[in-house]
Amino acid sequence: MSISRELSRYFDKAARIDAPGTVDGGDVCEAGGHFFIGISDRTNEAGATQLSKLLGDLDYSSEFVDIRSVNGILHLKSGLAYLEGNKLVVIDALDRELFRNYEMIKVHPSEEYAANCVAINGSVLVAAGFPCLERQLMERGYHTISLEMSEFQKMDGGLSCLSLRF
Repeated sequence: MSISRELSRYFDKAARIDAPGTVDGGDVCEAGGHFFIGISDRTNEAGATQLSKLLGDLDYSSEFVDIRSVNGILHLKSGLAYLEGNKLVVIDALDRELFRNYEMIKVHPSEEYAANCVAINGSVLVAAGFPCLERQLMERGYHTISLEMSEFQKMDGGLSCLSLRF
């Protein structure tokens, strides 16, 4: 079954990105009504522009984050996560000026993989083995759930890659 057919079971309207545009879900970070769209090897400017227009038509704002020169991350959410309350988890390599309107939780360079975390149902899912980020989150009052991700990490997979939320 195609994904569009399955989504039509839950949503009245679905849009599509037309070629030559491409968008990878891992390059789209919703941040409380604003969307950061990563320009990467998987999301090109044509696709990001189409997505930005679709979001604008729904009264959402968006901006692009070019990550093509950022070493070590596959897509935007490899280095950026939104938590409720106007907070972002951010790695050092991302241009922090883009996130100036948010409280940033900075990930220690040795724990960059852990930036790919997921806030859901009042908890934050985090990869196991990254105590600095987990401690920072708990100090800010977040309940964390630590999950073993080492096998997924070997192939650049992260928590957001394993999540389908709607």
